[in-house]
Order: sequence, then C-alpha cells, then structure tokens
Amino acid sequence: MKETNLEALETAFQAKIDKDIRIEPKDWMPEEYRKTLIRQISQHAHSEIVGMLPEGNWITRAPNLRRKAVLLAKVQDEAGHGLYLYSAVETLGADREATIDDLHSGKAKYSSIFNYPTLSWADMGAIGWLVDGAAIMNQVPLCRCSYGPYARAMVRVCKEESFHQRQGFEIMSTLANGTPIQKALAQDALNRFWWPALMMFGPNDSDSPHSQQSMDWKIKRFSNDELRQTFVDVTVPQAEMIGLTIPDPDLKFNEETGHYEFGAINWDEFWEVVKGNGPCNADRIAARRNAKENGQWVREAAMAHEEKRKAKQAS
Repeated sequence: MKETNLEALETAFQAKIDKDIRIEPKDWMPEEYRKTLIRQISQHAHSEIVGMLPEGNWITRAPNLRRKAVLLAKVQDEAGHGLYLYSAVETLGADREATIDDLHSGKAKYSSIFNYPTLSWADMGAIGWLVDGAAIMNQVPLCRCSYGPYARAMVRVCKEESFHQRQGFEIMSTLANGTPIQKALAQDALNRFWWPALMMFGPNDSDSPHSQQSMDWKIKRFSNDELRQTFVDVTVPQAEMIGLTIPDPDLKFNEETGHYEFGAINWDEFWEVVKGNGPCNADRIAARRNAKENGQWVREAAMAHEEKRKAKQAS
C-alpha cells in the first residue's frame, strides 16, 4: 500500500513539473529532487561567496574612483546573491551553517573558475565579461526552474549579473582600445580566462551524471554543451568587435550549422581543479575558513543581544 501511495505522489509531482507548475517548500517532493536542489543551490551560493575573493583583491588598486565604486558594488552584489541562495537552500530543510562547513571541509564544491589568480586589472574585465557572461547563460534559464524559491531568487540575481557582465566588457573594451600595453593586458587576461570560462558549464553531457535527471525535473532547461555553445556563439563576435583574439587556433564558424566550432577543452585540468588542486584552491578555502573563525565573536555577540532583547520584552 505504501509503495502504491509513493508511486501516486511521484506521478502527481512529475505531472506538476510537466505542466510547469512550480514546486514550493511545503509541497511533497522526491528525496532525490530535494538533495539535488540542496547540492546545486548550496554550491551556487558558495560560488558567489568565494567569487568575491579574486575581485576583492583589486578594490583598493582600481585605476580610478569610478572603477573602485563599480567594483565595490559588484562585490557587494555577490555577497547578496550568496545570502539569497543560502536562504533558498534553507527552504529545503538544509542547515545553512552545515552547508558552509561542507565548503570549508572540501565536501562541497564551487565554480572551478574562482581557483584561478587575478594577476592584473584587466582580469577584472575578463571576469566580468567572460565569467559573469557564462553565469548569465547558466542562470537565466534558472528563472524558470521548477523549484519556486530558487527561480524567484534568480530573477534579481540575473538582473545584477547583467550589470556585472557590462562592467567587465566595458573594462576590456577600454583597454583594447587604449595603448599597446593596455591592449596587451586585455589580450593576456582573455588568453588566461577563456578556457576556464568554457569549463564553467561543467563536463560534456556524456560525462555529467546529474544533468539529464535535472532536465527531466526542469531544474535545468538546457544541457551543459548547449549552454557552452551558446556562450561561444555570443562571445566570439564581441571579442572581434573590440579587436581581441580568442586563444583557440581551431575556432571557426560553420556556415551550415550557424555555430562556431571550437577546440578541445583540457578536461584533465578541469578535474584537477575540481579535486582541489587548482592554482588557488587552498588559498580560497583558507580565506573562507579564516573569515568564519574571525567573525565568530560577531555572530555570538549578535545572538546574545537578541536573547537579551527577547528576555527584556518577555519581562
């Protein structure tokens, strides 16, 4: 009898998905659906928070006050995105602090792109243009995610990511049209971030164990390879427009398909970074651990103040 009831619940759940009816926190959902969302949303939140680190390094070294203010606003946006997403994951019954501890222990992952160093101001342009551009490709479809709290959080996130992408492209365009040294800095940043940006979409569909199930549940709307292809098709003309060269000798436009064909991605590098062996993995996690440990007294003081406030109101 229990098995029959479970089958009925699963059938009703999938029927709602198929009709594009949002799943809300109090609705029944398969445990695997819940776990998939907890994993994806928490890793998304971690990526926003860890993603502040390579950019925060350049706030005090921005070339002028306007650039400093814009970069500061961008980093603040990313902190807000992390908070939205941690709140969304709590609606699934997950404990926020436990998910953060999973990040610090290495159990949970975050976007591989943030394990690369930012060596020059031009990297702020490359991150905004390429990394946030790739993020938009991934995240706009999430506004139609089958899980309501995640989809609603993504609406604001995507609006702000669009600002981030424009900010990065403006930096790259300005440098590319500046002095020869400035253009060389922009080209160098593009050379270093192009392939890691393509890796952001995740492994090829054939090597992505969760992709098809996520699409069946309409958590994802497009596969990794589809999103990667769209990113390449959009970004290559942008590079050409500002006079920069995509660092891929195999890149060419296929007139028949209407898409750009691109070279082989170094998946060995990708998996090494995912395993924690990238250029900045250790530094990124150490920074987040230190932030939590050094800020513990602030959280404890805030909790103690709240308890005193409640006790005073009750008396």
